[in-house]
Amino acid sequence: MDIRIGHGYDVHRIVPDRPLVLGGVVIPWDRGLLGHSDADVLTHAVMDALCGAAGLGDIGTLFPDSDPRYAGISSLKLLAEVGRLVAERGYAIGNIDATLIAQAPKVGPYKGEMAARMAEALGIRVDQVNVKATTEEGLGFTGLGEGMAAHAVLFLERKSRQKEL
Repeated sequence: MDIRIGHGYDVHRIVPDRPLVLGGVVIPWDRGLLGHSDADVLTHAVMDALCGAAGLGDIGTLFPDSDPRYAGISSLKLLAEVGRLVAERGYAIGNIDATLIAQAPKVGPYKGEMAARMAEALGIRVDQVNVKATTEEGLGFTGLGEGMAAHAVLFLERKSRQKEL
């Protein structure tokens, strides 16, 4: 059995005058995250975990911030493309466990929708995606409200191939 483990990490600075998008969900808040795309830190961590497990490099290589095609793009579109590349390599997603690290805002009411949106983009069941959130008790750049971070771990397994007759 061919199983691959992936880990992804991403961080973005909190800034005014931008929407906050996490897991493909626009969260009502007076600030957002700075980035070339929609700066969806949670989805970016999941994409990097997928890239790592499938040997695809990282999202900066696949979707460079120097490319104007990706300016303001929905990270769910990029996630769907990464999912397609993973499947093209012959892998299926087992499960995804993603953690958002942010002092504010409270995202508990949105975690289910985040999991559902990412699962839909990847063409997998929602029960294959788990989203958690935590604070850092006022410590570090996330605790001071300067930025948000996210980690994701997951596993891929080689899709079974029918024997040729």
